[in-house]
Amino acid sequence: MYPPEPWHLRGQMYLSVFLVPRRRLPQLPPVLDAAVRPITIAGRVAVGAAWVHYEPGGVLHYRELLSAVLVHERGRPRVSITDIWVDSVASREGGRRLWGIPKELAEFTIDAETEPLVDASASAGEEPLASALVRLKGRLPGRFPLGFTVAQALGESVRRTPVRGRSGLRTATAAWRPDPAGPLGYLAGRRPVLSLAITDFWLTFGRTPADRARPGQATTRGNTGG
Repeated sequence: MYPPEPWHLRGQMYLSVFLVPRRRLPQLPPVLDAAVRPITIAGRVAVGAAWVHYEPGGVLHYRELLSAVLVHERGRPRVSITDIWVDSVASREGGRRLWGIPKELAEFTIDAETEPLVDASASAGEEPLASALVRLKGRLPGRFPLGFTVAQALGESVRRTPVRGRSGLRTATAAWRPDPAGPLGYLAGRRPVLSLAITDFWLTFGRTPADRARPGQATTRGNTGG
């Protein structure tokens, strides 16, 4: 029903970073909460929210809305996805079963035909989730490496998943309109401190055979592992 790990993906991402009071954050699953801590700046936590259009050329092509918290595990930075929606059953099932990513289904519009404006919205059934208007600005020369580790609760264990790739970058501004009564309501009324377009990216999501051969790459319980 879904491709095996790793997934090779291509597309466009429109990312905004918010600083949110720690008390307003969604609660992490207990096994993950015991292993990681949010990275705070004056009592606020960096939350990334992104619209993603995975395009043909990768193993799957679909659209996505997500929010994720920047955390650390014994000083090592991690990204933990708290809310995420996709319009692909294969992506939902693979994300949940392979990596513990709590994907749900939604309907999307991500209209980039009127560049430099990108108009995006998502709803789950009759319930609106969020919309955003992104204005693309300057393009930075060259292509840039992408690399981070996603930490999620998978059953009673913590799954740590490497993500690697390259992309172009454009500066941007973004006006987000999350539904105040919805799961992203904690972002309602907040302005992002940074917005970027991560353009024409390719990435490898998940562990390759070489990764699995290295010590410390396996799924582990609680606070153990690297």
